[in-house]
Amino acid sequence: MSKSDASEIFARYSPFIRDFIYKNNWQSLREVQLRAADVIFNSENNLLISSSTASGKTEAAFFPILSMLESEGRDSFGVLYIAPLKALINDQFSRLEYLLDESDIPVFHWHGDVPTAHKEKWIKKPCGILQITPESLESMLINRRNDIPRIFGNLRFVIIDEIHTLMGFDRGGQTKCIIERISSLIGFSPRRIGLSATVGDTSLAAKWLGEGSGRDTEVVDIKEKGIVWKLAVQHFFADGAPGPQTEPKNSEEAVEMLSGSFETTDSSQEAPPADAASEFVYDATARKKCIIFSNSREETEHVTATMRQIAEKRGDPDRFYIHHGNLSAAIREETEIVLKSDAINTACATVTLELGIDIGKLERIINIGSPNTVTGFLQRIGRSGRRSEPSEMILVFREEPILPNAPLYQLIPWELLQAIAIIQLYIEERWIEPPFSKAMPMSLLFHQTLSAAVSSGSLSPAKLAGRVLSLSPFRNVDKNDYRDLLVDMIKRGYLQQTEEKELICGEKGERLAGNFKFYAVFKDSEDYTVRIGSEEIGTITSVPPVGDRFALAGHVWEVEEIDVPRKLIYVKRVKGKMEISWPGDKGEIHTKILKRMKRVIEEDIIYPYLMPNAAKRLNDVRQLNKNTRFTECGIIPLVNMSYVMFPWLGTRSVRTFRRFLKFKCASKLGLTQIEQDSCYYLTYKAENCSPRELALFMKNYIDRNEIRMSELVGENEHPIYEKYDDFISQKLLLKSFYTDKLDFTESKERINEIDAETRKQQAAFQQQK
Repeated sequence: MSKSDASEIFARYSPFIRDFIYKNNWQSLREVQLRAADVIFNSENNLLISSSTASGKTEAAFFPILSMLESEGRDSFGVLYIAPLKALINDQFSRLEYLLDESDIPVFHWHGDVPTAHKEKWIKKPCGILQITPESLESMLINRRNDIPRIFGNLRFVIIDEIHTLMGFDRGGQTKCIIERISSLIGFSPRRIGLSATVGDTSLAAKWLGEGSGRDTEVVDIKEKGIVWKLAVQHFFADGAPGPQTEPKNSEEAVEMLSGSFETTDSSQEAPPADAASEFVYDATARKKCIIFSNSREETEHVTATMRQIAEKRGDPDRFYIHHGNLSAAIREETEIVLKSDAINTACATVTLELGIDIGKLERIINIGSPNTVTGFLQRIGRSGRRSEPSEMILVFREEPILPNAPLYQLIPWELLQAIAIIQLYIEERWIEPPFSKAMPMSLLFHQTLSAAVSSGSLSPAKLAGRVLSLSPFRNVDKNDYRDLLVDMIKRGYLQQTEEKELICGEKGERLAGNFKFYAVFKDSEDYTVRIGSEEIGTITSVPPVGDRFALAGHVWEVEEIDVPRKLIYVKRVKGKMEISWPGDKGEIHTKILKRMKRVIEEDIIYPYLMPNAAKRLNDVRQLNKNTRFTECGIIPLVNMSYVMFPWLGTRSVRTFRRFLKFKCASKLGLTQIEQDSCYYLTYKAENCSPRELALFMKNYIDRNEIRMSELVGENEHPIYEKYDDFISQKLLLKSFYTDKLDFTESKERINEIDAETRKQQAAFQQQK
């Protein structure tokens, strides 16, 4: 935009916005702010804003919206801000309070940690901005449906923050259903504004954002120019022995510019510590404000306890804090406050600190293991390096020692390869995973049907179907399938048919919807709250007996008393380090990452961010491939009639491939024990079937037959993936499973490759003979 355009935009901002800009010494408006303001001021369209972390997305949306809101009526909420995390809402609430200090626009936040008295006060006179989670909004729709027109009667904008965390998941579908249900109740569709730093395909994201709104969606996509990262990757074996590897004395020496070289000190003559990886991580946090990210709550607890043990052993003060979803609000908020301060401390965290919370100037991110996605990697590295400083990250890998008789697939450092592939995909292509949309979200459909029945009272089947199936997440659901769902819900008692042939919520449905956990569509568990006296520590799933110990919040606790009816555990703190576990899964990995992992093994590039141990470990696997050529072999014999197959496919495709082997090949060829580890490899046993015979059979089968996904599920299966899958009939659940969880397209391509690879293997073997 030209300077005159920028001046025009600035002039249209409200005086309190202009004062805020002057007060904070902004020299100019950023491109994202100018382009977003142009769309918001000069059109009636939706808007997707995609730009990097700390680029000013929030201000880009709120500056023009608040300027327009200031002149509007004040008899309802004018802006609805939806965010996936309470912490993000709390953070944005503080930022907006500061921004709105000189205006008369109020801002309210609403989630499970906000006192009921505050909510009741705000709801009596709705005005300004409401910040809320999808679950709290669902509760409002169920319990205050008749009041929705008063609460949102003049709603102008719906802002959805961090939309990449919602697309492709039931929680995102729920969010869209809620917005569309509100729009129906108030008689019009407010404009939608989506915000994200990591959208893979902005056209698909814009389509997702705009569906059901009746509006066009414009995109403001600001690409980073000249990205500069300080990035390092290091590897350790769990026994602490570096072998021929070279360890740097100080991790500071290893973190250089992405394009630079590494200067490390050879300490191979020194005895390594028992847990070299943990000592390395501890040293990497010295004198810097950091976050140590882990991929699970269990790992986060272990890392926190280990860091505190090292600090105690060295006589250092405890500067480590913890943050994950099973901790109390007080503990999480303490960690957030500490990170926002100028103190040099470190937070050990899961995805809960991955999103756009303003946590001040972080100097370094440490990641234990590999992120599962490019999106996750970018979110994490984007946490550091704000305010014109380059982002800085160290990825640390800790691998179990390799046994002398380990099979080939256990000699490969899969996580290290995955991390390199993720980094290279973004460096080379700026590639990010595209969003995925479910065609048959049956768990969400059950939930929204019951929600509609609870909030609406009695409805005819046709009216209930029209109300629910008109919501955009269900646009592909067959009406006959929905009829089957309604019939099954009546049979099971979740719905009830009246004498007038209308549907109301049944007894079981009332019990289910009457629990506050119903508002969430993501899986939860029957957690027990852990307390020391009156102070809440967090929640755990498995209840240990009195006298036993467990880890939580980075400490160890001994159980003193269990209150089963109230689901309370009273504890005392003791010294030591223990493990703990929660249910959950790692999510899906995209095929493109697996294919890039294969290239990482095959190419000779020396990536500049690899520290000596990691470079040596990569060189080892490359040498292994030169000796065995496993990336060129479709199927490799092991011992005891066992075989391994490397699909180089993502989670959904490998899941399908395994089922193809099980349902179409196993009985004909005598295959047994068909197993998979993540999506890295498949193993099976075959007594009288060579790799070439299997490859030829698969190739002939796909050439002669059309593979229907319905043929790749068992009659007695009941696959549970989503929260309400248990409430779905087997027939509908299986159809939903093979529609949204299976995809044979990439598997078919891989079978053709395996056919060529085994043909080449056989020819080479015969030539040797």
